[in-house]
Amino acid sequence: TLNTKVQENLSGVRVVKAYTLEAREIDEFQRLNREFVHRNRTQIRLITFFFPLFRFLPGIGTIVLLWLGGIHVVEGKITFGDFVSFNAYLMMLIRPMITFGFVVNSFERGAASMERIATILDVRPEIADGETARRDIKTIEGDVAFKNLTFAYPGGPPVLKNIDLTIERGMTVAIVGPTGSGKTTLVSLIPRIYQAERGMVWVDGVDVQDIPLTVLRSHIGFVQQEPFLFSDTLRNNIAYGVESATDEEIKKAAYIADLLDQVEEFPEGLDTHLGERGVTISGGQKQRTALARAILVRPTILILDDAFASVDTHTEDTILARLRTFMKDRTTILISHRISTVKAADLIVVLVDGEIVERGTHEELLALDGVYASIHE
Repeated sequence: TLNTKVQENLSGVRVVKAYTLEAREIDEFQRLNREFVHRNRTQIRLITFFFPLFRFLPGIGTIVLLWLGGIHVVEGKITFGDFVSFNAYLMMLIRPMITFGFVVNSFERGAASMERIATILDVRPEIADGETARRDIKTIEGDVAFKNLTFAYPGGPPVLKNIDLTIERGMTVAIVGPTGSGKTTLVSLIPRIYQAERGMVWVDGVDVQDIPLTVLRSHIGFVQQEPFLFSDTLRNNIAYGVESATDEEIKKAAYIADLLDQVEEFPEGLDTHLGERGVTISGGQKQRTALARAILVRPTILILDDAFASVDTHTEDTILARLRTFMKDRTTILISHRISTVKAADLIVVLVDGEIVERGTHEELLALDGVYASIHE
């Protein structure tokens, strides 16, 4: 649609310019505009035909009424008073009937719009608390286990197969592997962004489907591959996951994410407005803002899904060193394509085509001279 095209071109203006496709996008925009104008002209033609018709027919009716009514009065079939009264009542009915026609038209258009809105409002989340949810669970310690996990997206082949993995509280576990091997899908099953079958994903020895969603997700910090920032201040973006936070708490989270020094250089500091999706800051700053947002929640389980892809290795080392102190006694799950990010992890899991093919420490996996060693090289 025209609205979608405009939105995409404004959001992706850098991509359009990078591929010098301005002329093509302008032509497409003009085509959609011409189609929009054509449809509006068709609608206007119908309106210009029916609107005068609605005015013309009552006029014809009035003339016929005067002619026939006049004859009946002359012939004595009705009195002059009856004729005047009937004519007055008819005139009183004409405008409401015309208005009723327009109301019906407006109602039909509104009903069509409401139907589209209702299809969204009436949707019920597929993932929600079930009858087995335990309301007595109020907190999470951080133990995670995958037991014989096999998972497939609806209508597709399995993307994870026979996953058995235990992550104890306080451990730092790294997941590495080729693109498309199922790393993001695996960690997304913990907060139930996607839902595996019962008995396959456990937290603190409890099936995740038995833990209330609000409790589960409020104890998990998730920094995704493509961080989403709101068109708001830096302060509000970092504090998004909590009801309230002091400047000291926000700055501490920004410090751990190695963002504080740059924030203090901004003219408005934490009150700097980021623009739509954080367009006014760099990719690395976006990722660190998302990391600070996750840290401020003080999660029991922190999931970092390639969260350092847009930062340099020096900054990455600084953040990881600070995270080790902050995440002591908390569970950390790292996904990365960089060996420098994962080599200090307590356990490294190598995922290939949805299956765990290797696991161990950095030194143990290098000694195996397998997939991990080839990635290291």
